Amino acid sequence: MKDMIGQLIEKESKRQSDTLSLIPSENYASCDVREAIGSVLANKYAEGYPGRRYYQGNDVVDEVENLAIERGKKLFKLEHINVQPYSGSPANLAVLLALVSPGDIICGMELSAGGHLTHGHKVSVTGKWFRSVQYGVDSTGKIDYEALSKLVTTEKPKVIIAGTTAYPWSINWKMFAEIAESVDAYLVADISHIAGLIAGGAMESPVDYVHLITSTTHKALRGPRGAFIGVTNNGLEKDDSLSGKIDKAVFPGLQGGPHMNAIAGMAVAFEEASQVEFGSYCVKVLKNAKILASELSARGVKVFGTENHLMLLDVGLQKGKEVAIALEKAGIVVNANTVPGEKGSPVNPSGIRIGTPAVTTRGMGENEMKIVAELIYRVISGNNPEEVKIDVIKLCRKFPCLEI
Repeated sequence: MKDMIGQLIEKESKRQSDTLSLIPSENYASCDVREAIGSVLANKYAEGYPGRRYYQGNDVVDEVENLAIERGKKLFKLEHINVQPYSGSPANLAVLLALVSPGDIICGMELSAGGHLTHGHKVSVTGKWFRSVQYGVDSTGKIDYEALSKLVTTEKPKVIIAGTTAYPWSINWKMFAEIAESVDAYLVADISHIAGLIAGGAMESPVDYVHLITSTTHKALRGPRGAFIGVTNNGLEKDDSLSGKIDKAVFPGLQGGPHMNAIAGMAVAFEEASQVEFGSYCVKVLKNAKILASELSARGVKVFGTENHLMLLDVGLQKGKEVAIALEKAGIVVNANTVPGEKGSPVNPSGIRIGTPAVTTRGMGENEMKIVAELIYRVISGNNPEEVKIDVIKLCRKFPCLEI
């Protein structure tokens, strides 16, 4: 590409190479995944499902989608999987479209506690179309299961979403299952952040406890930007027509033609995540997170976490965005985020969210996490970000990120 877009892509490539990506939801897809995304599969319109398309010329893409389906089912031990959702938000909306009607009660985690917009937050369509009741966390920042049980018993939601986007702890899937069972609710696990860690065997899978699983395919899974919805054996025991309901909700309920290039990228990522090397990577992600959290805590930073790939840092009342901007100037990319007991707001929070999937993909380990902790601390402490940036670039260039 010789026009301005080509130049901008080169500019972004340099940015990614010379900065530390500590946003937990970002990672580096492999060259093979990127090759699939940029392939001629992007040219094909494939509205419908394999063997049931509305256009001709889909024999090859049927094979592509079927391969992604089979690999996804095997990787996550699912009875059925739909790989067509464009991203995590429409995947979650498709589940609700399949299971409940406007005005019905749903239950998800509060945004300020670490939940996602599409789990029923008031500004999301999931909070506007459905009556959303939300659960929070206790003083330690962990899910208050007793309070959740009381809320569910009182409100009797038809769907409970167990999943997070900024929660540094593991989830008690068994407890969620017992609570959902008590009111005969559908239990949905949104594993977008930890799908890769589950696939790699580093974290417990919810598959034996929930009825449905939703997930994005980037983040720790290192695939393309896309999503899937999985139906478990428990789901089919609760409703043997559940797979069909999900498929109809995705298409024609919400979407038109699937992005076949992204689905091909998923198939590649699912295969990569089934390898022994990927399991080793996931173990390193968790180890790096624990070391980073420990090193930051030892420097006096208030850290929430971690039992997974991410942690929250309390950087002072309503200073999250300020600190995130300063860190970016130093070449350290994070995002501002609310913290447990937040006294600010999601727009002007008191914390930042950081994670280790991307830096671990680059090959960084224990020694590098100690260095990263010191670099972060220097910026939080008020050091000149431009001076810190020199050391950030030195570290980044030892660990190339785009030749994986």
